[in-house]
Amino acid sequence: MRLATDLDVAGKRVLVRSDLNVPLDGTTVTDDGRIRASLPLLQDLIARGARVVVAAHLGRPQGAPDPAYSLAPVGTRLQQLLGVPVRVAEDVVGPSAYEAVQATESDRVVLLENVRFEKGETSKDDGERGAFADELAALADLYVDDAFGAVHRKHASVYDVAQRLPHAAGPLVALELGVLRRLTEDPARPYAVVLGGSKVSDKLKVIEALLPKVDTLLVGGGMCFTFLKAQGHEVGASLLEEDQLDTCRAFLETGKVVLPVDVVAAERFAADAAHDVVPVDAIPADRMGLDIGPRSVEVFRDALAGARTAFWNGPMGVFEMEPYANGTRGVAEAIASLPDALTVVGGGDSAAAVRALGIDESRFGHISTGGGASLEFLEGKALPGLEVLSS
Repeated sequence: MRLATDLDVAGKRVLVRSDLNVPLDGTTVTDDGRIRASLPLLQDLIARGARVVVAAHLGRPQGAPDPAYSLAPVGTRLQQLLGVPVRVAEDVVGPSAYEAVQATESDRVVLLENVRFEKGETSKDDGERGAFADELAALADLYVDDAFGAVHRKHASVYDVAQRLPHAAGPLVALELGVLRRLTEDPARPYAVVLGGSKVSDKLKVIEALLPKVDTLLVGGGMCFTFLKAQGHEVGASLLEEDQLDTCRAFLETGKVVLPVDVVAAERFAADAAHDVVPVDAIPADRMGLDIGPRSVEVFRDALAGARTAFWNGPMGVFEMEPYANGTRGVAEAIASLPDALTVVGGGDSAAAVRALGIDESRFGHISTGGGASLEFLEGKALPGLEVLSS
């Protein structure tokens, strides 16, 4: 796989696919982690005299312009962090984009509007997707994909453009790929995986793929209640997937799964709801579990002790609400404190939790920007964006 550093970019237009899919509060970026992660490549290309054009998506607009998903606020924050002018085009491949690209110089950046404003970006029809890719490719001489979080999508700006231009992988893609290979090919042992999030069904394939490879699988978050039910506990009004009970029982039979021993049970899904810490065998019928409890944090910490490799994906509770953030905080601290271990935070909500809870990111070996792409890689799936970069 050719890297961006292998390309001669001086004086050339370089189309960079970045992952700038960040949360917004109106027109304010509330978590700029992905924007910061995109900076090293952009700074390198600018320093080497490239004329940089950035393509990215935000949210899931339905193939048409939608002001709620405009990249304009992202462009403002990118300019602040990058320290050079960033011009946000008013369209993706239309007159505004064309004029901006033609006018740009090596000391400034053009950010195209949200590529998902174009129906061709996500189209299942190869011809429709290819036609949009032709228009994108016409804006540049070279293509660099630095959006690992999108490489599992067969989208025009990820897959088809790379077939039309000389292409290379950016540093984020190369870094993610290297770390994920360490997790799958020959991980240092003991190898512990911590999974959270809402549903077992969302993580079913990754659990199936990882269980034979790991020494310990710790399960928290909303998905733990299906495991607890499969173990014989009543879970009250907690999130439950009845159709996954047999699957969870099979996972439990491996002897590798560690579950919470207590939870924070609340009257309703709200920060101001009445709540108590209760053992998992005493969850009230009218309450829902919204976090793992303090004894569970200790159990998880003990299970993680001595791990040489630790991968974490998914919060332990509803960390966005302070009463239910302690489980995620405690487990994150336990992982961050592992000495001489490869510690990987698997992107998405886990990475957001690290930043929201004020935990120093440098304490982890790697914080992924991949999210779903990382999980699909760990499942063993072929990722279109990586396949085309390797061609």
